[in-house]
Amino acid sequence: MKTLKAWVAAATMVALSGAAQAALIDRGGGLIYDTTRNIIWLADMNYAKTSGFDSYGRMNWSTATVWADNLVVGGFNDWRLPTLNPADTTCSGITNDVPPQHLGTGCTGGELSGLFVSDLGNKANESVLNQVDDTAEQIANLALFSNVQVNNYWSGTSNSQSLGQAWSFRTSDGVQGSDFESLNQFYAVAVRPGDVAASVPEPQTLALALLALCATVVARRRQPA
Repeated sequence: MKTLKAWVAAATMVALSGAAQAALIDRGGGLIYDTTRNIIWLADMNYAKTSGFDSYGRMNWSTATVWADNLVVGGFNDWRLPTLNPADTTCSGITNDVPPQHLGTGCTGGELSGLFVSDLGNKANESVLNQVDDTAEQIANLALFSNVQVNNYWSGTSNSQSLGQAWSFRTSDGVQGSDFESLNQFYAVAVRPGDVAASVPEPQTLALALLALCATVVARRRQPA
């Protein structure tokens, strides 16, 4: 019975540790796994400059799209620009700017906005690098990334309502907006689907396996000799 209790305690601890894990996990090699959105982020938020693609890392939308599509990092070639949600209903409102811009206090429906607002603590009228009132998890998440720019980042989402425009997220004040694809020079970060360590079982899965093993042990002990 003591052995059974030990197994159950171990499984419970593993399950709890999995639940406490951050949504962002450093996989090494400059790759950050986003467990919420099941994508990999490049840890270098200005990799276009670091890699020598552009001296500053700022590009128009079509160049940024081609840059991401042609990336080969970590042995993977399926990179792209992250998404934004043009109809993000969680936004607190729409400004009178032209093009229209959504206030970023609650814009979390896209991959890019979700990362900056939910995971990195980007608030309206506040730089993403301002960590006042950020949670400990948000502060730890920001530390996973390098070269985070306080400026606009392109998404891979074009604006179907406005010809020649695409959506971007501005990390200087947490605003999601629609901008001209060819006129604006913004930064870009790339993502790819899935996890580079998919073969490694998640803690919750491992806990379930341990519990199943416990149940098997109990069943065998109860069988008549």
